[in-house]
Amino acid sequence: MRIAFIGGGVMGEAMVKSLLSKGVVVPEDITVSDIAQQRRKALAEGYGVRVTDDNRAVVKGADVVVLAIKPQELSRLLGELKGLLSRQLVLSIVAGASLANLQHGLDYMRLVRAMPNMPAQIGEGITVWTATSEVTGDERTAARSILAALGDEVYVTSEKYIDMATALSGSGPAYVFLVIEALVDAGVHIGLPRSVSERLVIKTVLGSAKAVELTGKHPAELKNMVTSPGGTTAEGLLQLEKGGIRSLLLQAVIAAYEKTKLLGDK
Repeated sequence: MRIAFIGGGVMGEAMVKSLLSKGVVVPEDITVSDIAQQRRKALAEGYGVRVTDDNRAVVKGADVVVLAIKPQELSRLLGELKGLLSRQLVLSIVAGASLANLQHGLDYMRLVRAMPNMPAQIGEGITVWTATSEVTGDERTAARSILAALGDEVYVTSEKYIDMATALSGSGPAYVFLVIEALVDAGVHIGLPRSVSERLVIKTVLGSAKAVELTGKHPAELKNMVTSPGGTTAEGLLQLEKGGIRSLLLQAVIAAYEKTKLLGDK
C-alpha cells in the first residue's frame, strides 16, 4: 500500500511514525509532500521516507492520499488536485472539512473523513471516521489499518458524528490537561513538592481511566467506591458540584461543537 501524505506537520508526522512503528508499511511505501524544506529534511532523515514539494506528483503514485494540512490551506490544495484523482482513496484529517466540500473541490467521490485526537501523536489516540458510499470494502479496510496505527478507531455511519467527536474527543484532551494542571497546582498549594504532585496526579488520572475501561463499571459507581460518607472525598466533591463542574464541562463540549459546525460551513 503506497501512501502519500500532503502535509508533513505534527499530525502528518505522527501518522508516518505510527504506521512505520506498527509495521503497517515500510518507509519506501510513504511519500510526504510539504512546502517547508525543513520539514521535508526532518522527515526524510528521521524516517527514511520519500519527500517532495510537488503535491500533484505525489498523488499520481499513491494508493491512498492523506490530506493532513491546515484548514486555511485546503481551498488552494483542492484546486491543485482537481481532475488528477482516478483510483486513489483520499483520507482527510483536515478539521472542519466536510465530505461535501471535499467532493465539490476535488470532483471525486472515494473519500474518507477522519478526526484523530492529540494522543494519536504517541499512538494512544482515538479516531472517529466515516466514508462515502463509493469507498469499497477493501478501501475501508485500508483506512481502518491506517487509523488503527494511531490508537483506537471508531467508524460511524453518519458524518454528523464527526463534528460531535471533534468537540468531545478532539478538544477533550485540552480539558483533561487543564484538570491535570489544576490538580498538580492544588497539590503544590497544600505543600507537596511539584515533582511528587505531578507524579501522583498523572498516575491517578491514568489509573482512574483504566479502571473505567477494564471494569466496565459506570463512572458513578466507581466514584461511589471512593467516597465514604462524611469523608474527605465527599467534601471535595461537594465543592466541585457547588462550582458547577458538570455544567461547565457540558457547556464546553456544546460550545466546541457549535464552533466546529461554524467552521464546516465556511
